[in-house]
Amino acid sequence: MVSNSHPTDSNSDGKMFIFTAPSGAGKTTIVRHLLAKFDFLGFSISATTRDKRAHEIDGKDYHFMTIEEFKKAIAADLFIEWEEVYENQFYGTLRSEVDKVWSSGKSLVFDIDVKGATNIKKFYGSQCMAVFIAPPSLEVLIARLTARNTESPASLEKRIAKVKREMLYQDKFDFILVNDELEYSLMEADHIVQTFVIGL
Repeated sequence: MVSNSHPTDSNSDGKMFIFTAPSGAGKTTIVRHLLAKFDFLGFSISATTRDKRAHEIDGKDYHFMTIEEFKKAIAADLFIEWEEVYENQFYGTLRSEVDKVWSSGKSLVFDIDVKGATNIKKFYGSQCMAVFIAPPSLEVLIARLTARNTESPASLEKRIAKVKREMLYQDKFDFILVNDELEYSLMEADHIVQTFVIGL
């Protein structure tokens, strides 16, 4: 695994929310809810070299790039953070995404891998609220991943191993939100955003 981080000076007063979790814990559902509810939030679209899934839209869900394109972007210092999650499978946050959201006056929202979340939190500190979405248990999470039926047995095994490693990171973040009952989790997420941005 290779990773790198470099902060941007886009807006020293801007705020950001990092939502991170192991695969299958439900962070994307929570992030989509928050973006639909609060118009002062803007989504940071990650870049990736992984294959696009059937339901995904380039430029909306991810910026899909070839490995060559991604490596050129690294060389050109276009990322504030990037990671090689698996061999030749890269994820990263483009500076242009941060610039775009902050220049619009909105607070940034990241739906991001645990390692990338750790890197961003390290650089931005109190400027960001980092939330780890945890499953009720590891067994429940593995059952969710298996039920997706979207991967080969070898790919699923690799993802489960990664999930086990990611669960060890939860204490590094500002808040742990256990996603057991979705309705309650969404209310908790609402409260976190309102407290940090509005100061309720």
